[in-house]
Amino acid sequence: MKFKRHLTLKKDELNIAPLVDVVFLLLIFFMLTSSFIFQPGIKINLPKAITSEVLQQQSLIITITADSQVYLNDRRISDEDLYIEMKESAKSSGPLLIKADRSASVGKVVEIWDMCRDAGITQIHIATSQAKK
Repeated sequence: MKFKRHLTLKKDELNIAPLVDVVFLLLIFFMLTSSFIFQPGIKINLPKAITSEVLQQQSLIITITADSQVYLNDRRISDEDLYIEMKESAKSSGPLLIKADRSASVGKVVEIWDMCRDAGITQIHIATSQAKK
């Protein structure tokens, strides 16, 4: 004996409202968390100059902070190690860029400048920010 089923399956559309809600919540989550990611770096305030030019060549970058800490290419370095690195860099005859904070000691900047000249680096540049004319 064969029984007839009274259950019929309807083909409905897929309800995507919960999917949209989940995607929206994920979007909000990633937008909020991405704003709290801090980029590591050295905070300095460059002095302003009207006659500054843009340096086009890739160069060795020495950063001097307000409290006279010296960094070579974003890596803290001692004066002795800096001199050794400058001696090696002088062989490639590339330019050197000094990024000194506005409130950094002028004596420290001159000391680094003198160290560069003693190491044999001839192209030394000072980083500034553009001032309005």
